[in-house]
Amino acid sequence: MERADTLVTSLPADDSALRAVYRKVSWRLLPFLLLCYVLAYLDRVNISYAKIAMQQEFGLTDAAYGLAAGIFFIGYVMFEVPSNLWLARVGVRRTLSRIMLLWGATSTAMLFVHDSTSFYVLRFFLGVFEAGFAPGMILYLTFWFSGKRRAQVMACVLLAGPVSNIIGGPLSTWIMCAFADSHGLAGWQWMFILEGAPCIVLGIFAFFFLSDSPAQANWLTRDEKNLLANDLRQVEAPKQHTFARALKDWRVYWLALIYFCLICGLYTVSFWLPTLLRDAGVKDIFQIGLYSMIPYSAAIVAMLLNARSSDCLGERRWHGAVPAFLGAIGLLLTGFSAGNLTMALCSITLATLSTYAAYAVFWVRPTSYLKGTAAAGGIALINSIGAFGGFVSPSIIGALKTFTGSFVEGMAAMATLLVIGGLCTLALHLPKQADEATPSV
Repeated sequence: MERADTLVTSLPADDSALRAVYRKVSWRLLPFLLLCYVLAYLDRVNISYAKIAMQQEFGLTDAAYGLAAGIFFIGYVMFEVPSNLWLARVGVRRTLSRIMLLWGATSTAMLFVHDSTSFYVLRFFLGVFEAGFAPGMILYLTFWFSGKRRAQVMACVLLAGPVSNIIGGPLSTWIMCAFADSHGLAGWQWMFILEGAPCIVLGIFAFFFLSDSPAQANWLTRDEKNLLANDLRQVEAPKQHTFARALKDWRVYWLALIYFCLICGLYTVSFWLPTLLRDAGVKDIFQIGLYSMIPYSAAIVAMLLNARSSDCLGERRWHGAVPAFLGAIGLLLTGFSAGNLTMALCSITLATLSTYAAYAVFWVRPTSYLKGTAAAGGIALINSIGAFGGFVSPSIIGALKTFTGSFVEGMAAMATLLVIGGLCTLALHLPKQADEATPSV
């Protein structure tokens, strides 16, 4: 900590220039990466709005829906680490472009779903083709931003979760209503077409727009590249790790457990919010889309504030644990909110903003801890193990809802996992550069 402070303050003449470089990099990369991630999230969770229409069209049960929603993550987990290791060899542009083209095509192909089996197959392949996008993007950000700035940077890109749901609710339900039976296709089929096809176009554009590293960015001057490289070299820990060593490091699996718990909480809301609102008394599909904006709008504010506080104070553990505990309270209350719209909205909003606030800070710790060749594979390993929560959460809740007719048991199970995640966050002590940072001003 002291060494980092000394290094930063020893270059006062460059401070304003360095800030200008980071602003330039931020405006160049963050809006585009946010847009890409918004589309990824949208194509991942828009089935929550199609579910209601699919249930009426070919009798999709809650259990079958929960399994289909979760099976995405089986393919995702299987190919996550190989995809990120390949990214380290071929570069970001080729990897992200390939991922976006294939997932856009698969998401569009969801219009051909006609029974549970076809639903399972396409959701599985959507996970296969999207594998590597999130950890690849997180790894990519470490090439451009030092650890002391990373919580706010990560939060800006991870806003994709709530932003996609704010946009996705009204957009998906509007498409389903406005295009219903147009040209012989149901509204939910048009939703998959109109939300999947743009990813194909964006994937092509990404290949020409992104630079694999600051050294290859022709939009930065030589002086700007040197300032950025100097800051990254000074602030980051010099110690390097190999991927083989990361595989033997128990802290990597502990981080994966924390992430698993957070993902279970996140996808509890993402995959079940429309159903929860319907059970609370909202019957119109478009109104469900509008109400769904409320918790995610609150989540955006909470993510940015929690990330900024974490960077300003240079603290990570409590900024991850406390929101996880609050999220557990929100989920527990949500289980008892059936038939009460006010209670449902308040409890869902608390669960959503709290869990996303913890999520925004989480990735600062593994990206600051893992260095060298361990970063590509290690980040992907944590993400893939944690992302398995995206399979567990909807599957458990769907099965319990089908068998009990209530969300109480499922929400209690997910709340328990968030408490475990919060406790594990507090219990894990990493080296100072991962758990603490020079407070940013």
